[in-house]
Amino acid sequence: MLRVLMILVPLALSIYAFIDCITTDEKEIRYIPKPLWAILVLLFPLVGSISWLIVGRARTPRGASPSGRRGGWVAPDDNPEFLKSLKDDGKDGTKGDDPTDAAKNDDALLKDWEDDLRRREEELKRREGGTGEGPDDSAPPKS
Repeated sequence: MLRVLMILVPLALSIYAFIDCITTDEKEIRYIPKPLWAILVLLFPLVGSISWLIVGRARTPRGASPSGRRGGWVAPDDNPEFLKSLKDDGKDGTKGDDPTDAAKNDDALLKDWEDDLRRREEELKRREGGTGEGPDDSAPPKS
């Protein structure tokens, strides 16, 4: 069992170091270029892997990058810029944080739709009834 561990541990270490070397951004690599680090890890698995992990990559605190901003994807509810954009833009594209403004706009829009629907219904009734009041009643009847 000890022989298996003596083979698997350095193999796992060299695989981890190689993948870490390949996926690391060029800006975070120290001392020698990225391709040379990869070759070093492949040619000398134990020494190359340990040297990569110790000195090859600029280590930063967990969750931070060397540029000073958080790396990776940020959920929308954790992203202050996204949350600010929600406060700035209303549902209908109007600016403002007041929910009563949006409700008033919705009520006005609903009233306009209802008025338009009533107008169309009355126009349709006039056409069907033949009262002569509609805008298209001057056209000859279709047979």
